This record gives sequence, structure tokens and C-alpha cells, in this order.
Amino acid sequence: MFWRGVVGYLPMNIVQGLVGLFSIVVFTRALSPADYGVYALSFSAMSLAQTLIFTWMEAAMARFYAPEAEAGRLPDHFATLYRCWWIAAGAFAVLATLVVVLWPGPIRLAIAVGMGGVLARSLIKLQQERRRAAGDVKGAALLDMAQTLGGFGLGVALIAAGLKGAAPVAGLGAIAALALVFLLPGELRRSKGGGFQPVLARTYAAYGLPVALSLILALALATTDRFLLAGYLGDAAVGVYHAGYSLSNRTLDVMFIWLGAAGGPALIVALERGGADALVKAAREQAGFMLALALPASLGLALTARPLADVMVGPALRIGAAQVTPWIAASGLFSGLTTYYTHQAFTLGRRTGLLLAAMSLPAAANVILNVILIPRFGLPGAMWATTASYGLGLAASIALGQLARPLPLPLGQLARAGAATALMGLAVTALPSPGGIAELALKAGIGALVYALAAYVFDVAHLRQRASGAVGLIRARAAA
Repeated sequence: MFWRGVVGYLPMNIVQGLVGLFSIVVFTRALSPADYGVYALSFSAMSLAQTLIFTWMEAAMARFYAPEAEAGRLPDHFATLYRCWWIAAGAFAVLATLVVVLWPGPIRLAIAVGMGGVLARSLIKLQQERRRAAGDVKGAALLDMAQTLGGFGLGVALIAAGLKGAAPVAGLGAIAALALVFLLPGELRRSKGGGFQPVLARTYAAYGLPVALSLILALALATTDRFLLAGYLGDAAVGVYHAGYSLSNRTLDVMFIWLGAAGGPALIVALERGGADALVKAAREQAGFMLALALPASLGLALTARPLADVMVGPALRIGAAQVTPWIAASGLFSGLTTYYTHQAFTLGRRTGLLLAAMSLPAAANVILNVILIPRFGLPGAMWATTASYGLGLAASIALGQLARPLPLPLGQLARAGAATALMGLAVTALPSPGGIAELALKAGIGALVYALAAYVFDVAHLRQRASGAVGLIRARAAA
């Protein structure tokens, strides 16, 4: 199931990656640094609101779909979750109104637009999690691609119409609402014959609420620095920081989301159907493949930060973004490994209270470090605080995960991927630096080639074994 998801979700993640890069190119040029900072703050507020109110239902949809399907209770599963959603939506409407009324300054419009898009986006997310859990790779991928492309296109159009920093979040909300017109009636019919089950609702809440709270802490870890930068240094500093942050973190996050979309459901199915032995085998395979991609990607972003910023980021934000990118590349590596691998121990073991504990430590450390470092060092202080906090979060997740559902740590694959990545780094640093797209193309091309050769020699993620098997299969089919 994992490899079917890896292949099936690849187009979706190519689209996410391209749109993520184009959004940096377009938004950093079409918006002033202050307006780009407004966009970053409103997107963060929208994400925090959705996570706080609705994410626990999305987590329950994903985790309990397989066991409820085995028990023949899917109509009750859907009916219970959608009843919970309607109740939560009423509470959210009141909370969002208060937030918009009380929020000071010109950013209020962007916050209002972001809050307005949360309801539609949360319903779409429920449907996407249902598709992922059911193994409907094509349906989940098409839905995500439509949201990504449509949201970006509408955002660009709304910037042209003069909506400024509120435009990107308005595009995301509008495309989700449009998709619901076509998709929601069919989804609601899945609950036909079922009914709201209080016992299921309590089970889902007991599982999902700690997940939501841990994600709130994760978002706080990812966004606190922006709000503190705005308070200490102003919206323009947030724009510079967010440009560099997006350049590296979004690139890595797309890759981790791709692997997580395929890996999470596969681990659940392995555990539910094959037990602990099947889970360990599947987890070891996933972790090795994740390291094989994530380590060179992270170092590659750090080594090409300046030419990448020259190509991708608008002139007003370019120099600062290049300084931010290497540190956030390390943060993105730590964050991705934590969220999409080590955190799986808590969801698989249904010990989500431990997940909350694992996120509390880095979230608290991030606030403390930012408060100490930003006033003294400015923008670099936020970079240092973020990287240190994410590293602490990875260590905490590994340690506490042993109490929930221990997952293997493939140290051998880590050593192989690390050695291949180190060779790539040595080759890239020896290359000339002419600047701009020429430097980016040279370093990216040579780096990818050196890593591929080293990965084959070291058999990273069993690359040589898989390649030999694929060649043998092709020859066998040709002979037949």
C-alpha cells in the first residue's frame, strides 16, 4: 500500500511543489514586504483556527476508518463525525466573529477572510482524509490538486483586483467552497442508514483532541516567531522571514506530505491486519526511503540558498530570504521527520496524550528562545530559535514514542544516506558561484548526480537492490 501511495500521490506533490514555488515568485513580487507579512499572519491565524476547532475530527476520520470498516459501522462513523462537525461549526462562528471584531489594525480584513475560509476548508479536509484512509489514492490526489491549483489561481486574480495581503487566503477559501457544491451531497449520503453514536463521539474526541492540541503546539512552534517578529520588528520583517521560511520549508514540506500521505494509512493497515511484525517491517522501509530523500534535499537547499533566492524571491525580500533559508532547511528536516515518522508512534498506539507532551517541550522552548533572541539579535535570533526548537522536538518525540508504539530507528540507513549526502555536499561546495540561475542549475544538477551515484554505491534505501529487481522484471517481461 505504501508504494502504491508513493506513486499515486506523486502527481499531487509535483503540483504542490510547483505551485508552492510559483506562489513565492508571484506573491513576493506582487505584494510589498508589509503586505506579504499580512498574508503570512492571516494564513497562520487561519491554520491555527482550523486546527483548534476541526482537526480532531480529521484525525479520527483517518485513524478509525479502517477498524470501523472492518466492523461494518462506516455509516455510524460518518454520521457521528458530521454531527460533531456541525456542532463545532456553530462554536467556531461565534469565536471567529469575536476574533475579527477585536483584532486591531489594517490586518483585520485579511483575518476576516481567513476565518471565513476555515469552514469550507475543514469539510474538504474531512473528505480528503476519508479518501486517503479508504485507499482512494486517485480521488484524494485529484481533490488536493484541484484545491492547490484553484486556490493559487484565485489568489493571483484577487491580488490583481486589489485585495492585497488578504488575496491568497481568500483564494484558498473560495475554491474550497466551490468544491463543496459538487462533493458534499455525495459525502453526506455515506452516513445513510447510520446515526450519531455518543460512544463513538467520545472515543473519537479522546483520540483526536490531543492530536489537535499537539498540532496547535506544532503550529505555535511554526508561527510564534512571526507574531513576535511583528511585535518587535514590524510586518516587513515578517515578510522577509516568511519568504526565506517558505523557500526552504515549503519545498521540504511538500516532499514530507507526499510520503506521509502514502505512509500514514499504510502503517495503520499494516498494524490492523498484520500486527506488530508487519508494522515494524513497513515502518523500517518508510523511514529508510524518507531519509534517502530528506537528507540530500535539506543540505541542497542550504547550499543553494543564495542563487535560489535570486531566482525565486522578489528584489525587496531577496537578501534577507537567502539568510533565512539554510537555517529553516535544517528546521524543515527535523520537523518532517518528527511529524511524518516519529509522531506515527502515538497515533498507531492511540496514546495521543503522549503526543501532546512531546509537542509541549519544543513549543515552549520556541517561545522562550524567540523572546530572548529576537530583541538582541533581530531576524537571526528567530532562525536560531526555530532550528533549536525543532531539533528538541525530534528528540522528545523519539524518546516518548517508545512508550506508545515503538518504531524502528534505521541507523544503518541513516549512516548510508548521510555518507552519500556528505559526498554531495563536498562536490557542491567545490563548484564556482556565478550567481543566479546558472549557479542554481550547476549546483543542483551536479549535486543530484553525485548523490544518485553515491546512493547507488552505498545502496541507500536498498536502491541498488530495487534497481536490480526492476531490471530483472523488465527483462522477464520482454522475454515473455
